Amino acid sequence: MANFYTDNPEIKFHLNHPLMKRIVELKERDYADKDKYDYAPQNFEDALDNYDRVLELAGDISANVIWPNSEAVDEEGPHCENGRVRYASKTYENYETTVKAGLNGVTMPRRYGGLNIPTVPYSAINEMISAADAGFENIWSLQDCIETLYEFGDEDQRQRYIPRVCAGETMSMDLTEPDAGSDLQSVMLKATFDEKENCWRLNGCKRFITNGDSDIHLVLARSEEGTRDGRGLSMFIYDKRNGGVDVRRIENKLGIHGSPTCELVYKNAKVELCGSRKLGLIKYVMALMNGARLGISAQSVGLSQQAYNEALAYAKDRKQFGKAIIQFPAVYDMLALMKAKLDAGRTLLYATSRYVDIYKALEDISRERKLTPEERAECKEYSRLADAFTPLAKGINSEYANQNTYDCIQVHGGSGFMLEYPCQRLYRDARITSIYEGTTQLQTVAAIRYITNGFYGQVIADMEQEATAEEFKTLRAQAHEMLVKYNDCVARVNAAENDEYKDFCSRHLYEIAATTIMTNLLITDASKDSELFGKSARVYTRFAMAEIEKHYNFIMSSTVEDLADYRK
Repeated sequence: MANFYTDNPEIKFHLNHPLMKRIVELKERDYADKDKYDYAPQNFEDALDNYDRVLELAGDISANVIWPNSEAVDEEGPHCENGRVRYASKTYENYETTVKAGLNGVTMPRRYGGLNIPTVPYSAINEMISAADAGFENIWSLQDCIETLYEFGDEDQRQRYIPRVCAGETMSMDLTEPDAGSDLQSVMLKATFDEKENCWRLNGCKRFITNGDSDIHLVLARSEEGTRDGRGLSMFIYDKRNGGVDVRRIENKLGIHGSPTCELVYKNAKVELCGSRKLGLIKYVMALMNGARLGISAQSVGLSQQAYNEALAYAKDRKQFGKAIIQFPAVYDMLALMKAKLDAGRTLLYATSRYVDIYKALEDISRERKLTPEERAECKEYSRLADAFTPLAKGINSEYANQNTYDCIQVHGGSGFMLEYPCQRLYRDARITSIYEGTTQLQTVAAIRYITNGFYGQVIADMEQEATAEEFKTLRAQAHEMLVKYNDCVARVNAAENDEYKDFCSRHLYEIAATTIMTNLLITDASKDSELFGKSARVYTRFAMAEIEKHYNFIMSSTVEDLADYRK
């Protein structure tokens, strides 16, 4: 029987990274729960075994329930009925199965009904569910909104809402509006305080809200009358049980058909403040978005994996001119690059997840006691790494998902254009990944300060010091040449002292930085397990060298004066 976890040993490889010991140590608080909960781990080995069993269960459900249901869900989709969402019939089956398996609220502490698992195995579950059905993953993974409520809500709110999510209730984040997409400072959903009822009320409209008829919503709204920027926005919790929010319509989308994207109307909806006033966008939404972007990175890796699976299977089976098409260089070249991009993107995903795990665990500990100076330094280091790597992981993996699903269709030839093959659905589903939760262009904006201030350059230099097997030392030397070219490009752009020119070159710098980082990560992985990653490391390094040369030549031959040719 298929299993999306055991069939892909690359996932387990990342679960066994050396940093996992520190992550588990922090997450489990020296295994303080072992005497309170019979399912809590006794030690590090026990914790890894627990994660392994959870992932094997998730892999089984992904392969044998969600994936077989994906075509029917794509065809039926959700619909709006009297202001409420009705999912596709098979979506209910998917969700019921994940709830019964205990896969909801898994990152939450055990005292609220969660499993207390770190971000790394959670990203793995996300990846596998996405490989099965990216649209369903949107519904399932929005439970991650509870992390923001856990982090910024008070204890009473945690006690009332977190157990409900762990028991299977759904969540959404209601941010965007008809006139406020990427520019969330423009949000105008009105929040007013009801003195008589001692609560807040929301009035207005939200648009492009994924899973917008969920049980519990985190809502960005304007609480400060007379303001028009981010300082007037606060975060609120809406409970569907209280009523006051209707679904006006469900968007008719290119892909992710199982995921309802809603336009919502708030009519004097009763809500409660989450955290402090005025920090909704400045602090809380940024935390919420970073979590969502990591989730989309995992979603993208899952789509890349399934695209590769479908292309490989077809290439082995399809015969032309008397032999399977996988024997033709034009085809095996394409497949090898798909696998290399998949492995490179996956190692970036899990590196980012590890950074998130460490700083989030330390921040959580700081709510209980004062951190030591060493812990504060560690928290600062990994918080910065997570902030720097998240836009790379989201942006690059979403682009690779688009490229791999495109190539999957290409391997299928004419059959790939037919609706009866899954590759066309994967292609349609992948397209949104480089758009929502911040386009790739916005991920570049988020990353640019780490480019121009030399942070990525130092990170790459540190990566070069990782242990390298003899057979991969030539690759590491080639990766060093990539770093030299990257530093030259950064120096040239900084020397221009022109913000417009910097923005113009930013996408090229972003691509060089991400590609060089992934090359080094993949060489380190290959040095630990040549059988799993050796081929991908070699293929990706050749690809990276060509890509970086392209971007290098563009930047080194461009000037500020050239911008006139591009302006309209």
